Amino acid sequence: MNMSKSVEDTQMVDKLNRLVDISLTLNSTLESTILLEKILSAGIECLDCEATSIMLYDEADQHLYFAAASGAESDELKSIPVPLEGSIAGTIFRENHPVIVHDVPKDPRHYKVVEDRTGYHVRSLLGVPMRIGDRVIGVIEALNKLDGDFTEEDTKTLSIVAAQAAVAIKNARIVEELRKANEELRKADKLKADFMAVVSHELRTPLGIILGYATFLKEETKGELSELAETLYKAALRLRTLLEDMTNMNLLYTGATELHLSPLCIQSIVRNIYDEISQMAEARDHQFDLILPSQDLWVHADNRLREVFVNLLKNAIRFTPLNGEIRVQISATSEDILVEIKDSGIGIPSDELERIFEHFYQIEHHMTRRYEGLGLGLAIARGMVELHRGRIWAESEGPGKGSSFKVQLRRYYP
Repeated sequence: MNMSKSVEDTQMVDKLNRLVDISLTLNSTLESTILLEKILSAGIECLDCEATSIMLYDEADQHLYFAAASGAESDELKSIPVPLEGSIAGTIFRENHPVIVHDVPKDPRHYKVVEDRTGYHVRSLLGVPMRIGDRVIGVIEALNKLDGDFTEEDTKTLSIVAAQAAVAIKNARIVEELRKANEELRKADKLKADFMAVVSHELRTPLGIILGYATFLKEETKGELSELAETLYKAALRLRTLLEDMTNMNLLYTGATELHLSPLCIQSIVRNIYDEISQMAEARDHQFDLILPSQDLWVHADNRLREVFVNLLKNAIRFTPLNGEIRVQISATSEDILVEIKDSGIGIPSDELERIFEHFYQIEHHMTRRYEGLGLGLAIARGMVELHRGRIWAESEGPGKGSSFKVQLRRYYP
C-alpha cells in the first residue's frame, strides 16, 4: 500500500515538474509559430498521445480554424474551417466544457471533412476549451491515446496546458499587433520624411526667383508698389524660414546631421542674436534684459547651435503680448552652462510642457490659432541640443503666467 502511494506521489511530482517546465517553455518566446509548436509538443508529452491540434476562433467568419497541428499536414488543415455546429471542437467551444470521446468515428458530432481531406484517422479524442478570463478563444485537442483511454486526470492536465497556452497566445498576439503598428508608423514616418525632403528641395528654386524679383521691385519702385513689393518680400522670407525649418527637422529626424565642432562663446552668440532681432522686440514694445556673466563662457559646438537660441528668442517675442518683458540670463558651474529665456507671455499648460517639443505639435487648434508656424522650432531646438549632449526644457506656472525655457550645455575650456 505504501509502495503504491509512493509510486503515485512520484508520478504526481513528475507531472507537476513537466507542467512547470511547460510554463517556462511557453513564456520563453513570443514568436507565434515557435509558440504553437511548443504547445503541441507539450500536449503530446504530458498526455502520451499520438497528436495534438490547436484551433482558434475567427470572430469575423464565426468558425474555428487550425492554428497548428501535429500528425497531419498542417498547411492542409489551415485551409479547413471547422463549424461551431456539427463538430466536436465546436461543441467544446460553445459549451465551454472539456469533452472525452473514446470512439470518435461513432460520435455523431465527428466532423469527417477534416479526416477526408487529410487522411488522418482519429480514434479517440480529448478536447478542452482555451480561455482568457471568461472568454473562450479556441480549443486544444489531444488525439489517439497510445495506452488505454483518456482520463479525467488527462483532462485536468490538458486544461492546465490550455490555460497556459491561452495566456501565451494572447501575449504573442499583442506583440504581433505592436510590431505591425510600429511597422505602419515607420512607413508613415518615412513617407513624411520623404515628403518634407522633396517639398523643401523643389520649392527652393522658385522661392529664390520670387525673392530676387521681390528685392528688385522693393528697391526700384515707389509708393504703393513699393509697399506691395515689401509685403511680397516679407512673405517670401517667411516661406524661406519655413523651408529651412523643414530641412533642418528632416536632417535631425533621419540622423543625417553632422556636427562641425569648434569653441563658441555663449555670450557672443546671444548678443549677436539680440542685435538681429531687437527690432522685433522694439516693434512690440517689449522690455528686453540681458544678464550675462563678465567672464566668457565657452561650449564646444556647431555654429548651428545659434538656431536654438534664435528659435527660443523669436518665440518669446511672438508669444508675449505688447509691452511684455523678456529676460535672457546665463549662469554656469564648473561643468555646465545654463541659458534661461524667460518671458511674461501667454504661458503653457502643465500638461503641454513636454509635448510642445514634438514636431508639428501646436497648443492652439490649427483652424483657430493666432500664431503662425509649422510647430517645428522647438523640435529642432531639442534635436540640436541633444546632438550636443545637452538638455532643453520648459517651465510655466500655466496659461497667462509666462514661460521659461532653459538650455543646459556642457562647459568647454579652450
